[in-house]
Amino acid sequence: MQSIPSSAASRIRNFSLTKKSVQFALKVAISALIIVLVSEIAKRSVFIAAVAASLPLVSILAMIWLYSDTKDVQKIIDLSSGIFWAVLPSLLFFVALPLVLKSGLKFGLAMFVSSVVMFLGYVVYAFILGKFGIRIL
Repeated sequence: MQSIPSSAASRIRNFSLTKKSVQFALKVAISALIIVLVSEIAKRSVFIAAVAASLPLVSILAMIWLYSDTKDVQKIIDLSSGIFWAVLPSLLFFVALPLVLKSGLKFGLAMFVSSVVMFLGYVVYAFILGKFGIRIL
């Protein structure tokens, strides 16, 4: 059996790294573009931006990227199930943020407080689900 010369093997390895780097950069660019588009749309129409932001775009993209990288359907099933169970406590952020902003907190602090509320919601939610035999952590 003939082996590949080390210089050819090196080029193959470098091509593979370059291909992975390009794929990673493309994932980042597409994901960032969606975020920028939503924020730009919000300047013109908060409602349309809210609808766009409420779409599970991050989840869909994550599943597409995960499947394209692994071709593992079980990982997609697990991710999809995990997302389902994670949605409810994440909504606490969107309830808390307008409340704390209306109370007069500065934006950065309001974001932090809302994130803490959401995190605590996850902890309580995981505890409650655990009582029913559902493990999310």
